[in-house]
Amino acid sequence: MKSLMKLNGNGSRWTRRCVAGAVIAIGVASLSASAPPARAGEIVPSVGYSKGVDSDEAKSNLGLAIRGNLAGPAVQAELGTSYRSEERFGGDLKLRMVPVTASILVRPVPMLHADVGAGWYFTKFDYNDALLIDDETSQDFGVHLGGGLQVPVAPRAALDLTGRYVFMQDQESKLVPATFDPDFWNMSLGLAFKF
Repeated sequence: MKSLMKLNGNGSRWTRRCVAGAVIAIGVASLSASAPPARAGEIVPSVGYSKGVDSDEAKSNLGLAIRGNLAGPAVQAELGTSYRSEERFGGDLKLRMVPVTASILVRPVPMLHADVGAGWYFTKFDYNDALLIDDETSQDFGVHLGGGLQVPVAPRAALDLTGRYVFMQDQESKLVPATFDPDFWNMSLGLAFKF
């Protein structure tokens, strides 16, 4: 968690806003526990690990998703965001990524889901200061496929395990080699608060 808080400038402000938003969302979900059992939606804060296809290291990430029923509980729509970072080129480049995604989840049985979606991936390229290369940001489109398992732990709460593979176009870098594959695997464990 401390590594997430080492962001400077706008990143630090953004991180505080995300944490505040997650706390508010959890509070709203807790208050909704006394509502009638409609269970038309879920708020899912999560923690997880991601691993780039060209990387040997798995890195932790934080996420938040909101789901709503489209065709009963068998088909859901999801809007989500998360924060992840990873190092490339022996630590000379640090990527900080904030994806904003939309997904469709299909539940053939209540405990299992398959999902497909797309999103915008806001990425900051933070180069090692010793290289004298200016940092930069980009916005890229990506798609993902995945699935998961949801295990009830209370009438209005469930553990949510989700795995996804994210496909993105090759990214350009100011280092050699000039391009790299930003695709990554993501596995998250969340607590789905149903409302």
